[in-house]
Amino acid sequence: MNSEFTIAVHCLIVLASAPDHVWSSGSLSRKVHTNPARVRKIMSVLRKNGLVTTKEGLRGGYRLGFSPADVTLAHVYRTVSCEALKLNWCSEEEADDPELASVRSVMDQAFLKAEEMLETYLERWTIDSLLEQIRRTMSGPDTSFSDHFSVSAHKDKLNKYTI
Repeated sequence: MNSEFTIAVHCLIVLASAPDHVWSSGSLSRKVHTNPARVRKIMSVLRKNGLVTTKEGLRGGYRLGFSPADVTLAHVYRTVSCEALKLNWCSEEEADDPELASVRSVMDQAFLKAEEMLETYLERWTIDSLLEQIRRTMSGPDTSFSDHFSVSAHKDKLNKYTI
């Protein structure tokens, strides 16, 4: 899994939280606390795969391209992550080493199975279900969802960290 997945999901949640709003890369980057160029790169991938739509021009930006209840985290994961769990730790120079080839083969099988299990788990979550959970989490007495959307770790009254 890579940070593009996390940023993509966060951006989609922001878009889903205000479906009538057109979000610029600058406004999205402030919500997800990352560089606008990085947001544009990720949003480009999401747009090419139909997850967001764009509006050109002076007040242009991004909108959700789907119903938040219809897209799972697995769909987003497959869209922005490529071979995320397959690790390459050696150069091709050692490719003729039979032990290395065996280790690589076994590790590839293990990571493939892990990726399948991850995707199965991510199928259980939709953008809408995450948004609802975030809204419930933020429904404290002095919390406004639209003013304080960014989810971050903080200490609660019992000094326990929550998300």
